[in-house]
Amino acid sequence: MPRMTLPHENTRSTRASIVFAFAMALALYLVWFVRDVLVLLYVSALFAVVLTPAVRATSNLRVGRWRPFRGPAAILFLVAALALLVIAFGSLAFPPIVRDLQTFSGEMPTRLPLLLAKLQRIPFSSRIDTGQIISKLQDWAAQGAGYLLTSAKNWASGIARLVMGLVLTLCFLLEGDGAYRWLLSFFPAAPRRRLDAALQRASVRMGNWLLGQASLMLIFGLTSTIVFLSLHLRYAYALGVLTGLLNIVPVVGAAISLALALLVAAIDSWGRVLGVAIFFAAYLSVENYFLIPFIMKNRVNLPALAIFVSLLLGSALAGILGAMVAIPTAVLVSVLLDEYLVRKGEDERGRRASSTD
Repeated sequence: MPRMTLPHENTRSTRASIVFAFAMALALYLVWFVRDVLVLLYVSALFAVVLTPAVRATSNLRVGRWRPFRGPAAILFLVAALALLVIAFGSLAFPPIVRDLQTFSGEMPTRLPLLLAKLQRIPFSSRIDTGQIISKLQDWAAQGAGYLLTSAKNWASGIARLVMGLVLTLCFLLEGDGAYRWLLSFFPAAPRRRLDAALQRASVRMGNWLLGQASLMLIFGLTSTIVFLSLHLRYAYALGVLTGLLNIVPVVGAAISLALALLVAAIDSWGRVLGVAIFFAAYLSVENYFLIPFIMKNRVNLPALAIFVSLLLGSALAGILGAMVAIPTAVLVSVLLDEYLVRKGEDERGRRASSTD
């Protein structure tokens, strides 16, 4: 005989449902309110997972029987090596640029009249008002200076977020294992082991993504350096290194590299501008349609369509940061779907087949 539901039980169930709905709405509102912080935490944790193989490889370095970089020493060594590389790059790349800028600013009072004289020799130049051109240039310079001043707050906020992300990444590298075990402790024993195995597989594939991305950066950096040297471009080595490093940021990194290379080429001749433009158009076509699908598919075992879709979704949801972590996130989602949906369906079909036998 079915049990009758009492009126006060229905009232209690209704109140519980209302409280649960309000609690979920409040939780979603809080998540939306702190979404920037959550994105920063997720990106930092993901980069920590990606960099873990490099930390382990550094900690396994031996000098005879001595392992000098065990534990936190490996992280400190990598940070120190990165800082030394940045300082070395700056000390070699910036002095020639500063020297040329000083020379250019010193020669500007003498070059400007010559430039105006050349403009006057152009056909129909009598219709050109040089005074208006100078006035427009001054207005653009003033607007540019004003934009830099008004955007100083945004630049400071971006730098602060970058520093905070680096600090969080270091914290996850140092204490991430304890936090990972703590989160797994909320699951029962059997689901915990299954989730742990799936996340470990995802971690290996994310590390492979770092190797693939490093390969793309190295190829782009070397190729661009060779092309810049063949075009006799100023600061060819510095531009080549910067082009390779910025390639870690999809689309935006290549756009910044292209703008810098075109600006430097325009100082000397329009032929070099054309050469730089042709090189970037050809290389980016090869990279997008051949290198990225081939290297990333072999490294992370994702189809080319999934890679492109993840890049589009990541950039649409979180901008540059979203594009940077799009492929590792796609790897994580792929492993979890494979573990909890695809394999689950295969297991159920296997059980059904064995029961019919």
